[in-house]
Amino acid sequence: MELRQLQAFLAVAEELHFGRAAERLHIAQSPLSQTIRALERDLGAELFARTTRSVQLTAAGESLLGPARVIAAQIEIARTVVRSTASGVTGVVSVGFGGASGYTVISQLTRRLEERCPGIELDLRPQTYTGEVLDLVSQGLLDMGIVGLPVPRDVATVTVRHEALMVALPADHRLAAREELDAADLTGERFVVYPAAHGSSVREMTFTVCHSAGFTPVIAREAPDPYSLLALVGAGVGVAVVVASTTDITVTGVRYVPLRNSPVLPIALAWRRDNPAPAVRRVVDVLRAHVN
Repeated sequence: MELRQLQAFLAVAEELHFGRAAERLHIAQSPLSQTIRALERDLGAELFARTTRSVQLTAAGESLLGPARVIAAQIEIARTVVRSTASGVTGVVSVGFGGASGYTVISQLTRRLEERCPGIELDLRPQTYTGEVLDLVSQGLLDMGIVGLPVPRDVATVTVRHEALMVALPADHRLAAREELDAADLTGERFVVYPAAHGSSVREMTFTVCHSAGFTPVIAREAPDPYSLLALVGAGVGVAVVVASTTDITVTGVRYVPLRNSPVLPIALAWRRDNPAPAVRRVVDVLRAHVN
């Protein structure tokens, strides 16, 4: 049984007239009749009772009508799904993110996609930081991700935020009442940071800031995400250098103090330049329109 045979059967069954059915299918009547005969031979049953004046479905034809319509509907669904995916109207895009900036950007991006491209679903991969994102994107194991700049040349980016740095302190810390802090004020402090294996840009910036002030930070604990990091700060385990977006997270016992003359950390959405997925291009378009 072939698809064209089912289409021919449905046309004749719904028109009950070979001439009109042929016009509907844009073919001549003779090939249509041959197609129906071939289908009947394949099924071993007559589907139509034909006279010179009328065409009627036989009992066998009536039994085929329902399944044939289901098959035709499923084929149309398949066509629609494929066309939508090929045009980027629907699809699933995997996105890695970590840190407070990542959560902020993903929240905004998800809202924009819901408004403009509801057929695109984001497969969210939290606790995936810059180093991991770049590795996974380069390997084709991740479509996109939130990263700190710069990135390798084979990775395209859209800058979505510029983050100043702050210091998260226990509320009863001796420096917590300050309006601003210099990096040198943190000399001798114990730090809570993201794990080295994550490739976190904020971790790297922490070491850069401390080294520029003439000291190497003492690492008290490592935390896998901003919520855990702030919980450790609030517990008095140590202080942490964080991006300004972190201040959106309220944790009891934690105070944020701006870092004077703070370097700015550019945050971007990154993807492999040769990623062919139309849905990825659609996400990029939505993001660019939002940023601009």
